Amino acid sequence: MKMNRRDFVKATGTAAAVALVGFPHIARADAKKVVVVGGGTGGATAAKYIKRIDPAIDVTIVEPNKTYFTCYFSNEVIAGERDMKSIEVGYGDLEKLGIKMVFDSAEAIDGAAKTVKTKGGQSLSFDRCVVSPGVDFLYDKIEGYSAEAAEKLPHAWKAGPQTALLQKQIADMKDGGVVAIIAPPNPFRCPPGPYERASLIAHYLQKHKPKSKVVIIDSKGKFSKQGLFIQGWKKFYGFETDKALIEWRPDPDGKLPSVDVKAMTVTYGSMDDELKADVINVIPPQRAGKIALDSGLTDDSGWCPVDGRSFESKKVPGVHVIGDACIAGAMPKSGYAANSQAKVCAAAVVALLKGGEVGVPSFVNTCYSLIAPEWAISVAGVYKLGADGKIAEVPGSGGLTPMDASPEAHAREVQYAYSWYTNIVNDIFK
Repeated sequence: MKMNRRDFVKATGTAAAVALVGFPHIARADAKKVVVVGGGTGGATAAKYIKRIDPAIDVTIVEPNKTYFTCYFSNEVIAGERDMKSIEVGYGDLEKLGIKMVFDSAEAIDGAAKTVKTKGGQSLSFDRCVVSPGVDFLYDKIEGYSAEAAEKLPHAWKAGPQTALLQKQIADMKDGGVVAIIAPPNPFRCPPGPYERASLIAHYLQKHKPKSKVVIIDSKGKFSKQGLFIQGWKKFYGFETDKALIEWRPDPDGKLPSVDVKAMTVTYGSMDDELKADVINVIPPQRAGKIALDSGLTDDSGWCPVDGRSFESKKVPGVHVIGDACIAGAMPKSGYAANSQAKVCAAAVVALLKGGEVGVPSFVNTCYSLIAPEWAISVAGVYKLGADGKIAEVPGSGGLTPMDASPEAHAREVQYAYSWYTNIVNDIFK
C-alpha cells in the first residue's frame, strides 16, 4: 500500500477538519432552514456538520425511527459475536446541539414549493433540503420473493428486526444444515458485505454446527476484495475442499436466482440448478430509497444523479442527495463514503445559503471486513472531483491489505475496524 493505516486515519481526520474551515458563524436574523430527510449515517452526519459549521441555521431531521441500528458491524450480530444493543444509537446528543427531530416518514419533497410533507401531516419548509434515504429493495426481481416473503427469508440488509431474525434462524438451524446467501447484482449497498457475512456465519458454524455450510449464490463473476476473501476462506474454512464451510457459486452470465419459500429452495445458474437450504438470506437488487423515487430525484438507473461538487440533485434544484442513494462516480456505497459525502455536502449547503462559492471537494473511504474474529482485511481510497465533473479515485491513494500480510497485521486490522466503528459512531451521533 502507498499509505499506511495510521497515516490514512490521520489524513481522514485532517480532511474532516478542513471541511469546517472558512465558515464563520453569522448573526441570526431570519434563520435559514435545512430539512434533512433520513437520520442514518449520511443524514445524521450532514445535519450535525451543518449545525457545527453555522449554529444559526435551523436544522431538522425527518426520521421514522427513534433509534438507529448501524448496518456496519451488523454481520457480527448475525454471527453471534455481538448483540443488537451494541449497534444501536439514538438522537439525544444531536438534539442537544439544537437539531430538531421529527420522528415521522417523509412522504413528499417538493423542490419548487421547498417543502417536505410527512406521513403524519406536517409540512416543513426549507431553504435547502438534504436527502439521505438509503436503499430500497427490488423484491420482484427475485422470482418468488416479496416483502412478505422476507419475513421468512430475511434480507437483513437494513439493520434492525431482520438482523435479529436471521441470527435466530441460524442459531435454531440443525447441525448439518445449509445457509444460502443470495448476493445481489451491482450496484448495491456495501459491496463486500455479503462475503463478510458468509465468513462470519461460517465461523459461527465452525464453532457450533461444524457439519453445516454456507453457500453463496452469486449473479456476478467477481466481487469486492475477492482475492483476500478467498485467501481467508482457504485458511479458516476449507474453501475449495470437500470439507468446505463456504462455497461460492457464481453465474457470470448474471442470471438472477429464484426462490420457493415453502420448499425452501433456490434455483439458480444457466442450468437452473436447485439448492435446498435450511436458512435462505436473500439480498435483493437495490435502488435509491422510495422517497427519492417518489420525489423525482432518480433517473432511469433508479439512483440519484448529483453535482459532485455539492451533491445538489441534477433533477431537483435546492435538494441534495447523499449516501447510498446517489450516483457518486468511483465511490462505493459504504458507510464511510456516506459520512465523507455528508461533510462535503454540509460545507456546500452552508456556503450556498450564505451566497458563497462551493469549493472543489476531496473524499475518503475505508472499509474493513472481518473474515474471522482475529483476521480482518480492508480497502482505503481517496477520491477527488475531476475536470469532467465525475468523482474518481486519486491514483496511488489508499490500497488493499497486502496478500502477504502477516497474521499479526490481520489481527491489527481487527482492532482498527473496532476503533473505526467507535470513531464513526461518535463522529455522527455524539
